[in-house]
This record gives sequence, structure tokens and C-alpha cells, in this order.
Amino acid sequence: MDTATVAAESPGRAGCARNLHALLDAAANAAPQARSISDSNGWWSYAQFAAFSRSFGAWLADRGIVAGDRVLVQLPNSRELAAMFFGCSRRAAIFVPINPEMKSFHLRSVFENSEPRIAIVAEGQAGAVREFADCDVYEFPAVWSGVAGSGSGAGSGAGTGADGLVDASPADVAVLNYTSGSTAAPKAVVCPQAQMVFAAAAINSVLGYRGSDVVLCRLPFSFDYGLYQILLSCLAGAELVIASTGSDLTLLRLIRASGVTVVPLVPSLASILISLARRDPAPVKVRLFTSTGATLPQSSIDALRAQFPGARIARMFGITECKRVTIMPPESETERPGSVGLPLPGTEVVILDQEGTPLPPGCTGQIVVRGPNVMAGYWRAPEATARTFRTDAVTGAVALHTGDYGFLDEDGYLYFEGRRDDMFKHKGVRMSTIEIEAAAMDIPGVRGAVAVPPQGGSELTICVAADLPPNAVLRELALRLEAAKVPTVCHVMERIPLTPNGKYKRKLSQLVGEGERR
Repeated sequence: MDTATVAAESPGRAGCARNLHALLDAAANAAPQARSISDSNGWWSYAQFAAFSRSFGAWLADRGIVAGDRVLVQLPNSRELAAMFFGCSRRAAIFVPINPEMKSFHLRSVFENSEPRIAIVAEGQAGAVREFADCDVYEFPAVWSGVAGSGSGAGSGAGTGADGLVDASPADVAVLNYTSGSTAAPKAVVCPQAQMVFAAAAINSVLGYRGSDVVLCRLPFSFDYGLYQILLSCLAGAELVIASTGSDLTLLRLIRASGVTVVPLVPSLASILISLARRDPAPVKVRLFTSTGATLPQSSIDALRAQFPGARIARMFGITECKRVTIMPPESETERPGSVGLPLPGTEVVILDQEGTPLPPGCTGQIVVRGPNVMAGYWRAPEATARTFRTDAVTGAVALHTGDYGFLDEDGYLYFEGRRDDMFKHKGVRMSTIEIEAAAMDIPGVRGAVAVPPQGGSELTICVAADLPPNAVLRELALRLEAAKVPTVCHVMERIPLTPNGKYKRKLSQLVGEGERR
């Protein structure tokens, strides 16, 4: 099934969109005055959203940005940043979103790797970036003053004079998505227009975002899970509520005040919402939680169901290299516990052994993905691309070798067992950090857990956010796990440190050094 077919069969407004900004334009044409996106400073209608994106595209054209030029943007989530995303598409420029928390140590190598034509940073940050940036660097207030003052404003005539805009082709690269890493060496997934349109339409064909939905986005747009919330909301004509400012303690209040109906989760955010809902059980309108980025423990799923009755939890598995691999359909959420669902419509998942031979149902091997959701490799990294994005010598099709492990059942549902770095042997027993963390999360009073495999002389370690003594945690784990899988060391802390994308940090030195100890 090709991109156009999936898009046409998907709910919402994908149609046969050639590029990303066509999704916004379709929503704006269908309901120009509907609320499209809001943040702490206000909201835009779909007509305003589309108009501001055109004006930003024109701003880029005025500065000589042409197709294929990289536009690096390091800003917190906002309506304006979302408009820049679509504005780059209107110029066929490549959007390079960088997390605002990335420091110069890593940012310098990202600049060297991506070679942006221009960079846009927060107020007061241009001076530091210019020390290593070989391009024009603009601060956000000056950029947006020019965009908003170009005749676009917030009125009905916004963006009508945006000369020089182009119609990006499906093959044009839309985004360079830099994945998180533990070294300064950057790695960006190359995301073409066609693959992104296909992935968004296929995801929405399963999740079914609606025009009446209000979608919360706490995740940074530099994280593909956050960025795709813009596309999914446009496909449905829904409102996207950006929650990038304020304490996590205010999230439930925001969900209630904004009438949020869809909440994309990572495990750390799920733990926060569960805790808040236990203290404040007043009803909310949430009908759907989605979960990817890391495995959501069954204990968290059960707690979400208890605290948010009537809401469904869509378990998903994905990686940036293909956006989404599988989704458990929301209407089937209680079926096949432990499964992360079926492959996206129009895609295929196979399980291969070490020799590359397909394995039968029930046998664990490497998860391999084929289909129009497979991205175009890594930016300027041919060797890494060749290892992961492998071209079949006979068919010419590209298969994504994820390096992650799992198995398919007889009906094609995927069971994820662990990522490349999650799998290890200890005391002669093969295990994964996921099963140890799941056992820890089953212990009453544990709010978060990270298992760290033994390495360099260290012991198998568990770090938990809890109000229990370490020996009590280890004792409870011994009741739930085989002896070889019970950690030797337990660190208890008030809160586990997070990455900029809201995931738990995984290095023992970071967990012990940065964790909020009890």
C-alpha cells in the first residue's frame, strides 16, 4: 500500500498530501476558524496557523534560503515554533529542531554535522552560538517581529504576500531528527516529506484522533513523538495544547482547564499524572493515552485505568528511524497483555535470527521493518546507514534493522523484549532491563525504576523512585524474579533524573550523581 492510499483511507484530512504543509492547509481550508494550537500566550485558528507558516516561509525566502538548506532551530515549544516547522516545508528547507537543553558541547558537533544555513535561538543565546556557528544566527524575538510585522499579523490577511514559496516534493528531506546519545558524536535521522506524511496518516488511521479532540503536548518538538503531535492534530483538525512551561504539578490542572482528551505519554509523565490524579480525583475528559519512547509498565497501565476511568491506553512501539513500528489498537487495549500491537497499515514487521533468516512465530530475534515509513538513513553517515538501512539485492526494497529484539505471535502481534542495550547476560542467564524494571514497578510505593546492567566491575543495580528502604525493594524483587535477575544494589531516590525528552536517564553515574536522593 503506497503513501497516497494509506492517506486516503485514513481519518482526517491527509488526502493525497504531497508534503507536510499540505496537511495544515487542508485543515485550514476545512475549518479556518477552528482552534488549531495554543500555548501559555494564547491560541491561533487554523487560518492563522497556516498564514503565519506562510509568512515564516517568506521570511526564509527573503534571506536566500533555498530547497535543501538546513534551518536549525533551538527553541522551547510554542505556536511560533510549530509555524516555523511548516514554514520550512513551504520553502523545501530542512527543519532541524534541537532541544533547548542541549549544551554547547553537543551543539557544536550538531552544527558541524548539519551545516545549517541559518540558526534561530532563544533571546540572549546568539552570542554563545556564534562562537562556533558558521552561519547567520538570529534570536527568536527579532525573527518573529519580522514575521508578524510583514503584514501577516493575526488577522485575515496573514501571509497573502508570501512570494517565493515552493511546493516541496515527496522526496525532499523535511526534517533532520537528531537522536539522543551519550557522546558528542551526532546522529541525525533523515526524514523525507513522503515518509513523514505516510507515517502520520498511518498512525492516525489506527489511533483515530478526532476533530473534537484536544491534544496535550508536553514532549519537546525536537523529540519526534512530540513533533508528530502537530501532524496528527492537523490530520484530525484537532486542537494542540502546548504544555512546555510551568511545573509538572500543574499538568492535571491544565488538562482539566483545557478539556484535554488525548495525552501522549512516556513512563515518567505517566507516573506524574497517576500521582496527581490520586491526590485530585476530579473527573477529566481524557479518552485516550498513547505510550511510546519506552515500555510503559503494566502497573502504570493499571493505575491509569483506575485513575482515569473510561480512557483507553494505546501501547505503541517505535523508533525515530521509521517513526512507528506497531500500535495496539485502542479498542483492543485489554487484549494480549504485553504486546505492543500490529504493524502500521501498509508496513511489514519480520523477525530475523543472527544469520538474517526469518523466524517463526514465538521465536525471539531482531525486529526488522519494511514499508513507506522507513526513513532515508543517517545524515552524512554512510557506514551507519548501510548497517541499519539495508537494501535487498533482489527487490531493491530497504529494510530497517532496528537492533531491537522481540517476537511475533501467530496473528502478527509484536512482543517487544528489549533494545540492543537492554539485553544482557548475568550469571549465565539472558535477561533484559525491561523485565527487572517491570517487576520493580509492581512493588507498591515504587513510582519509577531504572535497571542498570553490570559493567566495568559494577553490580546489577536498580534505581527506584520510592519511599521504601533499599533492602525492602530488593526483598520484594526476590519475590518476583529469578535469583539471577535480582539486582545486588538498590539506590532509592525521590525522583529519577530525566533526559530532555522526558525519558529516564540510563547511566549509573548520572542516576546516582543527579538523582534526588531521599
